[in-house]
Amino acid sequence: MKRRHFVKLSAGSVVLPMVLQNCMFHDRDGNVGIVDTGFDMPLPLPEEAGASLDLSPGSQRTSILEGKTTSTFAYRSNILGPTIRAFRGEMLTASVQNALSEPTNVHWHGLKVPANMDGNPVDIVKAGESFQYSFPIDQRAGTHWYHPHPHGATARQVHNGLAGILIINDDEELALGLPAGDFEVPLVIQDKRLKAGKLVYDPSMMETMTGYFGQTITVNGVASPFHEAQGRWYRLRILNGSTARVYNLALSPNLGMKIIGSDGGLLGAPEDVNEVLLGPGERLDVLVDFSAEPVGSEVYLEGKKFNGGSSQGAESFKIMKFIIGASTGDTFQPPGSLSVIDKIPENQATKVRNFEINRMGMMGSGAMHTFNGKSYKRGRVDETVKAGATEIWEFDNAGDEIHPIHIHAVQFQILSRTGGRNGIIPSEKGWKDTVLILPKEKVRLIMTFPDTPGEFVFHCHNLEHEDDGMMLNFEIV
Repeated sequence: MKRRHFVKLSAGSVVLPMVLQNCMFHDRDGNVGIVDTGFDMPLPLPEEAGASLDLSPGSQRTSILEGKTTSTFAYRSNILGPTIRAFRGEMLTASVQNALSEPTNVHWHGLKVPANMDGNPVDIVKAGESFQYSFPIDQRAGTHWYHPHPHGATARQVHNGLAGILIINDDEELALGLPAGDFEVPLVIQDKRLKAGKLVYDPSMMETMTGYFGQTITVNGVASPFHEAQGRWYRLRILNGSTARVYNLALSPNLGMKIIGSDGGLLGAPEDVNEVLLGPGERLDVLVDFSAEPVGSEVYLEGKKFNGGSSQGAESFKIMKFIIGASTGDTFQPPGSLSVIDKIPENQATKVRNFEINRMGMMGSGAMHTFNGKSYKRGRVDETVKAGATEIWEFDNAGDEIHPIHIHAVQFQILSRTGGRNGIIPSEKGWKDTVLILPKEKVRLIMTFPDTPGEFVFHCHNLEHEDDGMMLNFEIV
């Protein structure tokens, strides 16, 4: 949509969700739907790195499609960044020499870190300059990730390759004897926009409103890969690293999953599901049993249809496939219990904050995406929180778009969801840092803020929305 048309449509503070409702996604070239690339590329596994590493972003040549190379961004390698594995109690030290021609930084998504180490949009590493991130790992085991956070460029830098998984291990988790080594597989799922095999990020004005959706689904940096799996239990660590796309994940044909962890680590007990929604920024740890599948059979990780709003959920597609090998005589059995999730009592909350989201199209103030009518402004403190305080934050999505909301500095628990799905889903029963809010849903979150003072942000993790201003500052004092 050309800008002059958009302005005409939006004049006089016109509300736009009705325009977007129930429309099938088209890119600016008129293409519709997901492209099937044949599942003929093996799944790459990013190299592993420890708690002390070089994490310098730069430009690389990468084969997303077999036989074709394209320019991407990357941390050290041509397939995303390394999988960082650290043990609770270690000091993480990451040296960043910015070899890009533009500013960037690193946000440690899901980690509790000092404010000056968080990758706040105000803390930028300029082109050609360097910075060293250093902080202690002091939280329970879990699957986290890292990505850039420069305001106005986050979506493009993530889409173009800057992302990686960060795994924290601890004694509690190791004692469970969960599948490890070759049987613990990280999966970074992203959709990419390609033209003639070349990576492209060029959102239209309308795509800034809805999100930028690619027709090629990648896992660990390549399109539609396959992975040879033995007939036994596997642990899959899944990250939705897309800028905007939500996945309704399932395994076909009719193979269930046991969710054992989400954003903030282990759940209290495994949760059996056949499908599960995963929004941008969210993570899942699942156990999958391939032992009953015939040798040589194919199991697909799919994105299934779901009722998710104007520009999402309208189609089903295959993401990757597993080719099943012989059984190994694996004796692993999922434990009945995993961890203790201490619930935060509601009566401990000293304050309730309310945030109205999805004011898309209210153009009188110049903002398309806001919280309570406010969009991001560098240096302005929007909310002040006392160190160590427990609060309830309510997010009301009255509109017709999906919003995955991420809060820096804390892990939270979901107290309730009303409207829409009208309840807490299995993957939300533990600790979270990102919550998926579908149209007409209202969620209540409870959290205890750390004792470390400083300025942090919360925002929509539809990164086009974030870059457009759907982000506010809060300060812990």
